[in-house]
Amino acid sequence: MTEPGATQAAPADANRGTWVNRAPAFLQPYLRLSRYDRPAGFWLLGLPCLIGLAFARLDAVFQPGDSLLAALFVIGAVAMRGAGCTYNDILDKDIDAKVERTALRPLPSGAVTTKQAWAWLLLQCLVGLAVLLALPRFAQYVALGSIPMVALYPLMKRITWWPQVWLGLTFNWGVLVAAAATQGAVTQADIVLYAALIFWTLGYDTIYALQDREDDALIGVKSTARRFGGQVKPAVSVIYAVCAVLAGVAGWMAAGAAGVFGVLLFAVHLALQAVRLAPDNGARALGLFRANRDAGVLLFAGWAFIAAFI
Repeated sequence: MTEPGATQAAPADANRGTWVNRAPAFLQPYLRLSRYDRPAGFWLLGLPCLIGLAFARLDAVFQPGDSLLAALFVIGAVAMRGAGCTYNDILDKDIDAKVERTALRPLPSGAVTTKQAWAWLLLQCLVGLAVLLALPRFAQYVALGSIPMVALYPLMKRITWWPQVWLGLTFNWGVLVAAAATQGAVTQADIVLYAALIFWTLGYDTIYALQDREDDALIGVKSTARRFGGQVKPAVSVIYAVCAVLAGVAGWMAAGAAGVFGVLLFAVHLALQAVRLAPDNGARALGLFRANRDAGVLLFAGWAFIAAFI
């Protein structure tokens, strides 16, 4: 157990320059439970909501209430990503203790107790509930559909080689919530976009999982990084290509050629990731994973520009 008032050592994959290291010592373990020291995940959960919002306005115009929706999506993404990570760590504390990259996380290191982690989880869920109640009614129903996926995700790496697909289903549900909140319906184009972003997550989380392949093999944890083996680089290339094509199809369905144009920079970014991927270089894998924040921003910005000015 970490001594009271001591600064907890950061996990191996934490961002060393983060503000979490300057937070009060008693708060640091809770902030790390929620991955505030690794903000890429907040972006990757929140961006599908914002992408869905811009996508919904491709054939219309932004509405005065869209800024409020965007704010709710951001707050909800921060709260629920933190809650999801906390829940994941509660279930995985014994596994995390056996993996070098995760052994210093708050639960396996003893910086917080399981009871404290459950209390922190509840607090974050209450914030998420407040956001849920502020959404339009149909969007509330759609958002609730993600709960079983969130609850089951930590178990997927124990039972399937494809937990990254499940993560894609979960992380990109915000596209459907945004569609429900803005249009009062989920269209075929929204489903195609959702499928595109599932492939996006499959690609970037496969890259992320490259860091743990040896440890995962020793303890029996499954992942697409292990499943693809020596073919992981071409596999990621194909996955990203499918993602870009589906995003282009969705853009075409929503706004014709202009919708496809909004995908181009996103597609180029994914292609560059695939080219630069070195499966045996864990540091580069982590950097490429984090760069997907920029990829998502490019897709959002491309469609937001079209919605606002074209």
